[in-house]
Amino acid sequence: MFSYDKFLQYPVRVCKTNPRLANVIITQYGGPNGELGASLRYLSQRFTMPDEVTKGLLTDIGTSFY
Repeated sequence: MFSYDKFLQYPVRVCKTNPRLANVIITQYGGPNGELGASLRYLSQRFTMPDEVTKGLLTDIGTSFY
């Protein structure tokens, strides 16, 4: 029914490695102040909200990062 093809939007060619840049990118993505951390904070805070509107808002914000 559905076909999923995993490919990049633009071709990427890596000529040489850059460990310093890789460290910066992974820190921004998965570090304590990165996008993944922020998304998980929004999603965990939704469980303490008393009303459905706020729960829905935090769910939308937490899932829109990806």
